[in-house]
Amino acid sequence: MKKTLQISDHPCFNRAASRKFGRVHLAVAPSCNIHCNYCNRLFDCPNEGRPGVTSRLLHPEEALAHLGDVMAGAVPISVVGIAGPGDPLANPESTFRTLELVKSKYPRLLVCISTNGLAAAPLLKEVAKTTSHVTITVNALDAMVGASIYEWIRLDDRIYTGVEAAGILIERQLQIIQLLKRAGLIVKVNTVVIPGVNDHHVIDIARKMKELTVDIYNAMPVYPVKGTPFASVKEPRGREMRAIRDQARAFLPQMTHCARCRADAAGLIGHGAMCAEHPARASAGLGSRSR
Repeated sequence: MKKTLQISDHPCFNRAASRKFGRVHLAVAPSCNIHCNYCNRLFDCPNEGRPGVTSRLLHPEEALAHLGDVMAGAVPISVVGIAGPGDPLANPESTFRTLELVKSKYPRLLVCISTNGLAAAPLLKEVAKTTSHVTITVNALDAMVGASIYEWIRLDDRIYTGVEAAGILIERQLQIIQLLKRAGLIVKVNTVVIPGVNDHHVIDIARKMKELTVDIYNAMPVYPVKGTPFASVKEPRGREMRAIRDQARAFLPQMTHCARCRADAAGLIGHGAMCAEHPARASAGLGSRSR
């Protein structure tokens, strides 16, 4: 790739670009500092596409080699990101080492991380230095709503639960979005739409994100996963999601082509996982619910 890529070349930010440019997720972040009630990282099916799933954890050097293999393929790659299987900023050493290697070898690529934002503020300088785009998942502004979504958070070696946990997370998410925008980064906000839990609250989130000058908003339907408290929640239908996005569009541009990608996804959005195939499976600790 000879030119320096622009936001218009980002397949998540531009639906037209998603037909031309692919993305690569490097699965170098195993640990997470929150537990969401829709998340289960205990198993991997190669045919399953959802956040938190990977076939193998990669070390930074392995991730760079895998990126090289994908870059040599037929699909032009514009973005490399870290989106799990845990939270990139709960794994700062492996995340920033990987991004440093990527930027050194592929300086023209756009670079993203996807985070819950809990641990982001103390790492702002490193994030601004190594990334061009950041996605924050904001599922609630009301701590009572958030308490139904988050089982616990871990902050400074302490576990918080319930309304207290949700309140801390929400406060930190709003803070880091403001800091990222002041630092000149592009910010996308995801909201997982969970019927009966936060679906009534999504437009309030979109309105607040506009106030914070977020660049694009992605309301995405919950993926009911076996073994989670939300396993029996019905996934919102297409017309329900269209109605939510139409209302949210009054505040921010919408991402409407999200494929809820795996943590090791590569290639064009919606065209299969093309994950890093290795004989080893994800480590035994990948899906740990330990605190």
